[in-house]
Amino acid sequence: MMENTVFDILVYVFDHYLFEELPVVAERADIARDLESAGFRGANVERALDWLADLADERARPGLRADERAFRLYTNEECERLDAGVRGLLLSLERGGILSATQREIVIERLLALDNEELGTEQVKWVVLMVLSCQPGEEAACERMEDMVYELPAQVPH
Repeated sequence: MMENTVFDILVYVFDHYLFEELPVVAERADIARDLESAGFRGANVERALDWLADLADERARPGLRADERAFRLYTNEECERLDAGVRGLLLSLERGGILSATQREIVIERLLALDNEELGTEQVKWVVLMVLSCQPGEEAACERMEDMVYELPAQVPH
């Protein structure tokens, strides 16, 4: 039996379904069967599917207008889970126009929802890509993140 983290399962789903449509209740059983046939089992499969369902719910979240800036103060708990490198990457992505303030908040919530998994910049890049891929009208930002995730010569924000 393959023991994988929720993050491993999310990356697998992203790679195999390309997030054209996030899983909905009717498709959840099909995706769970696919994950089982790929060797994923146990509670982490259910946690990953719940994580994806929660991400799908974020599509309706109202956003800040593009000209509004939001300063982010991290709580002690967030600082413990999201080290300075992770927080710096999020700030860089926001300043570089890849993430809006609202999307940054969704990313932070989705990162913290990964429970006790170690969170490094590679995981953050993937989660940002997953969040952007389900946001309407974010094709350009999603493409820039794909370049970062797959380490293509890039448009790294300054």
